[in-house]
Amino acid sequence: MEGFKGERVLMRIHIGERDRFHGKPLYQEIVELLRRRGYAGATVHRGIMGFGAHARLHSDRVELLSLDLPIVIECVETEERINAILPELDTMIEGGLVTLERAQVIMYRPHLPSTERTGSWPIDVPGERRR
Repeated sequence: MEGFKGERVLMRIHIGERDRFHGKPLYQEIVELLRRRGYAGATVHRGIMGFGAHARLHSDRVELLSLDLPIVIECVETEERINAILPELDTMIEGGLVTLERAQVIMYRPHLPSTERTGSWPIDVPGERRR
């Protein structure tokens, strides 16, 4: 997993909780697609409030309760792999927003006990002394 460090691309997909693909929640179908294809990982975030292209407010507040809360799916991968999946995602997503930005991966690993961690991330934190 050391080979995953370095410059990557962060893809964010903004959709609605009620969006579907082949009868299943769209966010679930996207995550399962990324997993089947062997992507490094994906995370789904459920928003508490937001609006999109139609400017309709979606909220979990009781007085504005929406059954279509915002969903954001994040995936960090190589630029080539992100670009490769975009056409397929385009067929799945009817409406939403997809953004790409550069990301610097400094650590990607499964859970490791503290005794096995090196403590040597390749970053300099201002005001911190290196050991």
